[in-house]
Amino acid sequence: MTAPATGSANPRRAALAALVGTSIEWYDFYAFATAAAIVFNDVFFPADMPPLLRTLSSFGTFAVGFLLRPLGGIVFGHIGDRIGRKKTLVTTLLMMGIASFCIGLLPTYAQIGAAAPALLIVLRLVQGIAIGGEWGGAVLVAVESAPKGKATFFGSFAQLGSSVGALLSTGAFSLMNLFGSSAFHSWGWRVPFLLSAVLVGVGLVVRLRLEESPAMAGIEKQRQPEDKLPIVEVLQKDWRTVLFGVLGLATATGGYYLVTSYLLAYADDHAHVSQSMLLNGLTLAAFLELVVTPWLSLLGDRIGAHTVVIAGLAGVVVLAVPQFLVVHTGSTLLIWGAMLAMRFVMSALYGPMAAILAEGFDARVRYTGISLSYQLCNLVFGGFSPIIAASLSAAAGGSYWPVAALLMVVSLIGIVSISRLRARRSALLTAGTDHGLTGRVTTTV
Repeated sequence: MTAPATGSANPRRAALAALVGTSIEWYDFYAFATAAAIVFNDVFFPADMPPLLRTLSSFGTFAVGFLLRPLGGIVFGHIGDRIGRKKTLVTTLLMMGIASFCIGLLPTYAQIGAAAPALLIVLRLVQGIAIGGEWGGAVLVAVESAPKGKATFFGSFAQLGSSVGALLSTGAFSLMNLFGSSAFHSWGWRVPFLLSAVLVGVGLVVRLRLEESPAMAGIEKQRQPEDKLPIVEVLQKDWRTVLFGVLGLATATGGYYLVTSYLLAYADDHAHVSQSMLLNGLTLAAFLELVVTPWLSLLGDRIGAHTVVIAGLAGVVVLAVPQFLVVHTGSTLLIWGAMLAMRFVMSALYGPMAAILAEGFDARVRYTGISLSYQLCNLVFGGFSPIIAASLSAAAGGSYWPVAALLMVVSLIGIVSISRLRARRSALLTAGTDHGLTGRVTTTV
């Protein structure tokens, strides 16, 4: 039986806490992704290593963070479902911030040899565990506290953290690039990581004032000793929702890194495009995402969250080839235009997905369910996508076609999966099953 939503959580405060916290965590995460694409290959690996191998090794350090994200989702999902959303969000914020600050202090390969990439990997694993537990909790405090009919909009604030984090991260790297290539590779790349200490302090102030979500208050009153572990119940009862959630999120996770981190490396290696121009383009794209995501989420509250996501996936299919094709023109206008167009359609995936996943699970296991879906997706499609893309391109003689085709196929699978989630939700409502968010989420048939 679903616990009733009780309590007095402030929807705006919950949305702000979700936004600020995820912004900081994604800032740290995207800082690593950007550095892996343009600097870690030179700083943490031998200079005599072949360029392709150094690029793959650098992306490999990025990928290992995804290995422990499902574990973070399971561990913090359990804590969040049993103890509370707020406690997990404070813990994950501290873990992420400390790891990022330490990355900014790491010695280089030239200074300590193989120990440098080893330490980088350890800190990356800590980041993976932290982000694994972050997203689910941030989403739930916003969605479960949302007013009636506004869950998609309020849930998008947790997703906006990705936009804000990307904007701050690429902006910080763009600023450091102004000091010149020598200064950037010597010390400039460290500054964005060190700044995370300041941002974490701000995030803690906001999250420590956060009230527990109404759903959590109801769960604590109705929990029974014989209740199964959240992860066991999710895998037994809701495995289809997890599966379709993983496939439906594939473009929003893996596809995102193809058109950001991998695009940076591809344009640098094969088209010899200015890094500063690309970073500025990604900064503009992140700003666009920040602006349009709430509006697209509001649209989801009007016409249905599933409809908006499906339309966004269709847009990715159309833009997959042009995104890489224009890189070879060298035209700033065309490259930025393609970046902005791709980020616009991808923004339609981010905001509504929070509410779509949340409504698929009972409140007692919701943190575990949505975290497992999201982090399994990141493990399968996220962290390894730049490595897979680089390998496919290399096998095709440096062509972008295999990468564009991969992006299109994953998006088409996503369309089918989101359609199945919509049909499954409609079937649950017809059968009279209520997961406690009816009225908060707009679902169309």
